[in-house]
Amino acid sequence: MRELPRQLSVDELAELFEGRTAFVERLAELEDPLGQARVAVQDLTPTQKVEALDAHPVIGAKELSARSAAEQGTDGDPAVLAELERLNREYEERHGFRFIVFVNRRPKTEILEVLRSRIGNPTEQELDTALDELVAIARDRWRRG
Repeated sequence: MRELPRQLSVDELAELFEGRTAFVERLAELEDPLGQARVAVQDLTPTQKVEALDAHPVIGAKELSARSAAEQGTDGDPAVLAELERLNREYEERHGFRFIVFVNRRPKTEILEVLRSRIGNPTEQELDTALDELVAIARDRWRRG
């Protein structure tokens, strides 16, 4: 496990957060960007928050970065994947942004339960939760190398 870095480039952060967004640009300006990420995200506009979330891949998607594919695993039960697709779509229609959860190598059946439990939450609560999960993912990615 690696210590959190004191400085990271835009490219390094874009890899951890799955895209070059306003959030990533802001973090690259900070000392201890991953340590400050949970505070820095609060300074983003609502549009920038959604941009940061929507840069991340959909859980169960067919096209994933190498990191996301490793994190999400290979459990590809067609019924589970179809339900994930349906619930992801429902979540995005309800909240206006992508469902984000720190998978942490859990099976997709477990992630389905998390998605079901969060889909009915108030959108503002979900926005905060999703951003917190996004930061947790990036921090874990850094630590694992």
